[in-house]
Amino acid sequence: MCGIAGVLYFSNKPVDKAVIRRMTDGMAHRGPDADGFYDGYELGLGHRRLSIIDLSTAANQPFADNSGRYTMVFNGEMYNYQEVRAKLPEYAFRTTGDTEVLIAAYAKWGADCLQHFRGMFAFAIWDHQEKEMFVARDRLGVKPFYYFLDSEKFLFASETRAILASGAVPRKADPAAMADFFSYQSVSFPHSMIAGIRQLEAGSWMRIKEGRTTTRVYWKVTGNPVDFDFGNRKKVQEKIRALMLQSVKRRLVSDVPVGAFLSGGIDSSAVVGLMAEAGDDKPNTFNIYFSEKEFDESAYAEMVAAKFNTNHTRILLKPESFLDELQHALDAMDTPSGDGVNTYVVSKVIRQKGMTVALSGVGGDELFAGYPYFSQYLQLRQKDWLWKLPRFIRNLATIGQPAGSRKQRMQQLLRQESGSIDKAYPVFRQIITPELMRRLTRDEAFTAPTSLATFLVSHKEELQQLPLLSQVSAAEYMGYTQHTLLKDTDQMSMAVSLEVREPFFDQDLVEFVLAVPDELKKPTYPKSLLVESLHPLLPDEIVHRKKQGFLFPWDTWLRNELRSFGDKHIRNMAERSFIDADQLLQYWKRFLSGDKSTRWSELWLFIVLEYWLEKNGVSC
Repeated sequence: MCGIAGVLYFSNKPVDKAVIRRMTDGMAHRGPDADGFYDGYELGLGHRRLSIIDLSTAANQPFADNSGRYTMVFNGEMYNYQEVRAKLPEYAFRTTGDTEVLIAAYAKWGADCLQHFRGMFAFAIWDHQEKEMFVARDRLGVKPFYYFLDSEKFLFASETRAILASGAVPRKADPAAMADFFSYQSVSFPHSMIAGIRQLEAGSWMRIKEGRTTTRVYWKVTGNPVDFDFGNRKKVQEKIRALMLQSVKRRLVSDVPVGAFLSGGIDSSAVVGLMAEAGDDKPNTFNIYFSEKEFDESAYAEMVAAKFNTNHTRILLKPESFLDELQHALDAMDTPSGDGVNTYVVSKVIRQKGMTVALSGVGGDELFAGYPYFSQYLQLRQKDWLWKLPRFIRNLATIGQPAGSRKQRMQQLLRQESGSIDKAYPVFRQIITPELMRRLTRDEAFTAPTSLATFLVSHKEELQQLPLLSQVSAAEYMGYTQHTLLKDTDQMSMAVSLEVREPFFDQDLVEFVLAVPDELKKPTYPKSLLVESLHPLLPDEIVHRKKQGFLFPWDTWLRNELRSFGDKHIRNMAERSFIDADQLLQYWKRFLSGDKSTRWSELWLFIVLEYWLEKNGVSC
């Protein structure tokens, strides 16, 4: 796990070494163990290393292949690198890690090397002979890759802050990105929060030569036919179990100890149980617990830890700890997010316990229909006849429903052309409705279709080939999962130099589960397909317990402990030209007075964005 950066000039202009140094210094937290640089006149590469596999200095980057033709910087892990290495007997390896396997595979297969890889990665390879750059990103977008391209140069890095540190890109916000953020609490492909800096699409590669680019998508979450007899429930469950075990085994590859987050829920318990089954005799597990007994779930985590004989560590956190760490968490955000503070705090305490790698159960809900709106979407599609009615009649359907966000969402859904996933999912996941955005902002960019909505429409036909529940999962991968969940996991864990690996985001597992018919996947109890596939791995007490969960009182904090912090940033945001100051300040005042029609999560987005803009010196 690392941070990568590079600058390539298309004209006969040398790269300033100080620029690359500033870019890597700006993300030193991603790799505290070593830094490295390559100076090739028109090309400069930089790397920060967090040593996980092959801890020797021989594996430091930038890394050249044994012919000297290619030089590479690489962020992430190739979990099956030993399998790929076995396919390259003609290459004389000097190291024992995955970095050299990756560059050797590219030397042999070119872009087709990506078909052999299983892992999370973003990398750039310079071909000295052809004078061209090849960059690629993993299938599910676990690892970030940002770039800036104009007629003169190509810059890239693991973080937008690193590109800004080059001094070559204006610090100006992208209105389309801000619109995404206000709608979905994160920024969707292809934008970043900075105008001109873009995200490389997940599952794609790009070649850059003499200022010309070629881009290809080599994998999509849709369009992966699976040849399997789904009529046999038992065989489906056996296959899921085998793929889950394979995924966990892959993510145990490391030359440093591997730990695991253990909340005591189904997903994290499944990961820990499979770690033990995969041969980790005494997994390192970590549980965050609370002194408030009505919220504390540590007893379930201890039950799992005892069953699988883990080296278990309980870490007491008080709600006030999150307040104490709030500014550190906000400072850690390379890209603003309405979520992620929890991830930062938990990652930090685990890193302080000496771990550099941890497995997480994130992604189980998205893959195995664990959220309520999976069932809501099934119910919605059973009422497709509604969208055949005139719009004014559809509007009547919400009369009599209590006021609130649920009624607003239903009204918004019924105004759509249909209840198909490309129309329904953006409504399910939005934080701020278009109606509220029209009231609080002055710029039309904030009420135009979001990048996510446009992307889903462009993939509508592919999405409709999937079972209904899998349509929701695929939309999740295109939306919240990739751009909020995975992005927050990366930026918040790497802020404290912790590598997090997510077994539920495994290509082979995802492709198979998305092909499972609805009648097998529809939960009879939470994530029943996953639980029954792993039976008897998980104790019944874990599967059927009542979910407690500690909901941090952000609404109360914003009215009390965080009131001055929020007020300052709301007022600063109100001064920006795209904001209707009177409306925003009035909305904030209503919230402070306890108005139930306002939500803390809506106002929090304005506060976080204003903090991020000020912190990074970004203008609007």
